[in-house]
Amino acid sequence: MACNEALLNRVREALMELPTVEEKAMFGGVCFMVDYKMCICVKDNHMMCRVGAAVAEDAAEQNAVSIMKHGGRVMKDYIYVEEPAWIRPADFDHWIKLSLAFN
Repeated sequence: MACNEALLNRVREALMELPTVEEKAMFGGVCFMVDYKMCICVKDNHMMCRVGAAVAEDAAEQNAVSIMKHGGRVMKDYIYVEEPAWIRPADFDHWIKLSLAFN
């Protein structure tokens, strides 16, 4: 499974204080289940964030963010966040907070 280890560790650190977090190998990367629900996944140099349809539509208008497609189907609650959109700590925290708020 291909993962940016630095990004993976940032996500681990951001979620480590939560009571119910589990890591699972999924989608060719590592997914973080929060309260038994998929919340954030890391694959290659991007995060897949579960933020809800309304937030996803707005977020997809930003540079380096897109709606997730899986098997040709649009996954309306999920976005891909590419490296330029998460590199700054404030930006990274933004995506983590949105994912946790929807979770």
